[in-house]
Amino acid sequence: MLIGMYYNNRDVRAEEMPKPKIGPGEILLKMKASGICGSDLMEWYRIKKAPLVLGHEVSGEIAELGEGAKDYKLGDRVFVAHHVPCNTCRYCLSGNHTACQTLHTTNFYPGGFAEYIQVPALNVDRGTFLLPESVSFEEGTFIEPLACVLRGQRTVNIGPGQSVLILGSGISGLLHLLLAQSMGAGRIIVTDINEFRLKTAKELGADAVINAKDDVISALRKVNEGRLADLVIVCAGASSVFSQALQAVERAGTILCFAPTAPGETLNVPVNDFWRNQIKIIHSYGSGPADNAQALELLKAKRVKVDRLITHRLKLAQIGEGFRIMAESKDSIKVIIEA
Repeated sequence: MLIGMYYNNRDVRAEEMPKPKIGPGEILLKMKASGICGSDLMEWYRIKKAPLVLGHEVSGEIAELGEGAKDYKLGDRVFVAHHVPCNTCRYCLSGNHTACQTLHTTNFYPGGFAEYIQVPALNVDRGTFLLPESVSFEEGTFIEPLACVLRGQRTVNIGPGQSVLILGSGISGLLHLLLAQSMGAGRIIVTDINEFRLKTAKELGADAVINAKDDVISALRKVNEGRLADLVIVCAGASSVFSQALQAVERAGTILCFAPTAPGETLNVPVNDFWRNQIKIIHSYGSGPADNAQALELLKAKRVKVDRLITHRLKLAQIGEGFRIMAESKDSIKVIIEA
């Protein structure tokens, strides 16, 4: 079968490998669509495991059923989560599923950029979701990234009337924009250095966009009635963006660190000022089964319309081109790889 083998961001090759065999309780998924995630290009994280097959935003059809996989049938259209929790540890029982060690160690094989994917029994049990006919395979690839955004916004209790500043308008930033709109947020401002992405954010309904090369804090006050932002969502991994978030948050506001930095980077927080002004800094990583289920419902109800975010559709044989487009970040938002 055909796969996309990752060596580094500039070297992702279409190669052949044997089709996986499945065991009891497992399914073999025939990939129909798989999205390239921004995290797939975090070379500092990926390169130490290379060569490997990446891809975790995947939907497709069930091609084979292992003994005991009784809840599904051949030909079912499904989305499959790559990371699933145990649902029994102290973290899961307290609602912190993405801190679960099982979630951090589970995956499907060989990865989402493959014609066929072996889905382990645990992922079948709590990470496989039937796609209704109203949700396309392409839309199904957005379940996981939207679920991550959903979990993050629920963590910070986003609500009506809040002003929201989204630092970075890649795919995660734009999903935050769309979800914040559906949650009834007040004024939503988006930043980026990429004019194509800023134009896209404006077309999607952002109340204002700011080029991150400009004086963001001054521009923010101009478009937000002289105030800073009640909620700042960091969707870019540069340390300068995290520092900018510290300056952009209003009193009693919240900073949501949605993106990671490179390892070893630190953030100088003005603790006394944040203490006096009741400013919170919160992190959010990944998604759990409930988040995935809710994201699917949002897509099914067309509350979040993600098809507008797809800029490129490529075949699996063109996987290298897809990574190049994503890495250059010129006129791309979401690149979908199709079998």
